[in-house]
Amino acid sequence: MRQWVRPQARLARDSPRQAQQPFAGGGASAIIAAMSGRAVLRFAPSPNGELHLGHALSALIGFEEARACGGRFLLRIEDIDASRTRAEFVSGIFADLTWLGVVWEDPVVFQSRRMQAYRQAAERLAAMGLLYPCFATRRMIEAAACGARDPDGAPLYLGPSHPSADELARRQASGEPFALRLRMGEAIALATAKLAGQPLRFCELDEMGRAHEVPARPERWGDAVIVRKDVPASYHLAVVVDDAWQGVTRVCRGRDLYAATDLHRLLQVLLDLPAPLYRHHRLITDAMGRKLAKSARSTSLSSLRTEGLTPIDIRRLIGLPAA
Repeated sequence: MRQWVRPQARLARDSPRQAQQPFAGGGASAIIAAMSGRAVLRFAPSPNGELHLGHALSALIGFEEARACGGRFLLRIEDIDASRTRAEFVSGIFADLTWLGVVWEDPVVFQSRRMQAYRQAAERLAAMGLLYPCFATRRMIEAAACGARDPDGAPLYLGPSHPSADELARRQASGEPFALRLRMGEAIALATAKLAGQPLRFCELDEMGRAHEVPARPERWGDAVIVRKDVPASYHLAVVVDDAWQGVTRVCRGRDLYAATDLHRLLQVLLDLPAPLYRHHRLITDAMGRKLAKSARSTSLSSLRTEGLTPIDIRRLIGLPAA
């Protein structure tokens, strides 16, 4: 089990592409700068189940936007959760996207091969005094939240219990697992200082391609988990690090991740990473109005293909015109 020792120096970030300029929320000029140059988009599924119609919509929107503007389209496999990742789901992703007519650049990036980059990013945050170890169990967090929820519906964690140094050392020595959480108040204060007092914002593209600045409210996530108990990263940290490392300029994803952009924008500022433009598209829902999900065993693309449906049929089902 890892030992928690706060780093004393900031580490250099692992990023081969630094041509993008950070979006400081500086109005029209910053938006124009973010939209200049060749667009880079990506599709980043997790191989913990089969792709469904919602994935098809996201992949096709991103791919066709990249193709329309002469940009690049990347595929990233977000497989940091080894306990849920399956090789057959990875091969299924490749097969489903190929069937849909989606073409991506090689090589495909696997997050499981980039753990050191996430460790370095976490160490930078720790060196700023922004992370602390959290031993709390789900039951303890639920009880402390008193019904408060974050945008994902999880119990809201509003602060550490401040164990003594001796207790912290004892629990670490015993091998008790812990997560690393973000000191949200301090993080927002530091980000505000780095932005010279400007409000934290991100740039959202609507379906017509028009850009709008949106205020970011990361405080609604509470002291978010940055490093999980079982993995040296979290979704939020890994996606921010990898979007910058791959030079992604436009993130096209479902509306269910709209609120996560608040936290992602905060991490970008803290880590001095460039901010892409965002487009959060509509969601595909079932007959009950619920978002399609792997956990709900929503009808998979592979099963629809087996039933005889064609890519044209899929486009019709998700409300896209024939290619």
